[in-house]
Amino acid sequence: ARSARITGTVRMKAVIGTDGTIKNLTAISGHPMLMDAAMNAVRQWVYKPTVLDGLPVEVNTEIVVHFGLAAPGATG
Repeated sequence: ARSARITGTVRMKAVIGTDGTIKNLTAISGHPMLMDAAMNAVRQWVYKPTVLDGLPVEVNTEIVVHFGLAAPGATG
C-alpha cells in the first residue's frame, strides 16, 4: 500500500476483553489494501481494562486507524 501511495481510514468493530486484549475484530470499511495492516496492528494493542462496579468488563467499540504518507525525511 505504501509503494502504491494509498492513504485512507480503516474502521473496525472490536470487543476488548476483561484483560484488555482484543477478543474479536471485524473490518467495517476502508481500502482493501489497508485492512490487513490495520487489523494486524490493532490485534497487538492492549488496553487498560474497563471496570464497572469494581469488576473488569468486556467492551464493544469501534476503532479507527488512519493511514497517511509522511513527507520525505520526516520522522515521527
